[in-house]
Amino acid sequence: MTIIVTGAAGFIGGNFVHHWFERSEEPVVVLDKLTYAGNPATIQSHLDAGRCTLVQGDIGDRALVAGLLAEHRPRAVLHFAAESHVDRSIHGPGEFIQTNMVGTFELLEAVRAYWSALEAEPKAAFRFLHVSTDEVYGSLSETDPAFSETTPYAPNSPYSASKAGSDHLVRAYHHTYGLPTLTTNCSNNYGPYHFPEKLIPLMILNALEGKPLPVYGDGQNIRDWLYVRDHCEAIRQVLAKGRLGETYNVGGKNEIRNLDVVQVICAKLDALRPKADGTSYASQITFVADRPGHDRRYAIDPTKIEAEIGWQPAESFETGIDKTVTWYLENTAWIDSVRTGAYREWVSKNYSARD
Repeated sequence: MTIIVTGAAGFIGGNFVHHWFERSEEPVVVLDKLTYAGNPATIQSHLDAGRCTLVQGDIGDRALVAGLLAEHRPRAVLHFAAESHVDRSIHGPGEFIQTNMVGTFELLEAVRAYWSALEAEPKAAFRFLHVSTDEVYGSLSETDPAFSETTPYAPNSPYSASKAGSDHLVRAYHHTYGLPTLTTNCSNNYGPYHFPEKLIPLMILNALEGKPLPVYGDGQNIRDWLYVRDHCEAIRQVLAKGRLGETYNVGGKNEIRNLDVVQVICAKLDALRPKADGTSYASQITFVADRPGHDRRYAIDPTKIEAEIGWQPAESFETGIDKTVTWYLENTAWIDSVRTGAYREWVSKNYSARD
């Protein structure tokens, strides 16, 4: 038995590979384009052990995907691969449409052809699990109820619109062709191996390097934070127990304002790596111009996955952020390997104009 995981040299996919091999010996074939956020070092230990195979390629290359399916005969395809940074989608939406929508379409077509040709038993057992985001639902006010699986889609960024499009394609392939699909929509993930342009790792690394900690707008935007390994366990359980064609919202039950997240990180670093001059890292917080169309609040209602699957997050934000900050303090080699010249150019492009 084998599974194929797209985008597993990235943040959530890479953590899923680690999590998978803590609970299973079933081999994994990774298909990853290895763009700026893909790093083989994230899963290198499993590559070296021979449990995992990495194929560099595009989910939009239907012939490549078809070849992998024919060669490895997987019982499931787990689709993590996506362009995922809202700021990058604002600067260049085309890549998001191409990868998240067109790429997902090409992947679905290849998988549909493979699945259609299977014998009855493996055909009935096969699953296609699509990993998506709560951002497809749009923005909430502070008094709105949390997103449920029946919340109407209202994406507000090129990123979230492209993910909404991919969700609709997956749904259509189940209802039109009978493809055995599952979809998860998660809240903001954090944890090890997170590419350092995202909020939490950016704040940790900027703080340690004495740089400003750029907070968009008034810092009052609210996100529901989910420790990445909790998300990985949810995906593993949905793959095993989810009802075909269904969507499951995965949330951490940790609604926190962005400014409060940054202040918690500063307090953790004050305790673990105090500054030589005795001041708090919070003195580096700098408010910058807000992101265009910045959604005010996201919140997930995980009632369905709790009731049907039996999943609940194991980590609170307090325990999860402890693990995350410690990981970044102890893994400087991985951090250095991903902070290339292209990364530095991006950070300059995105933040210099906001000063």
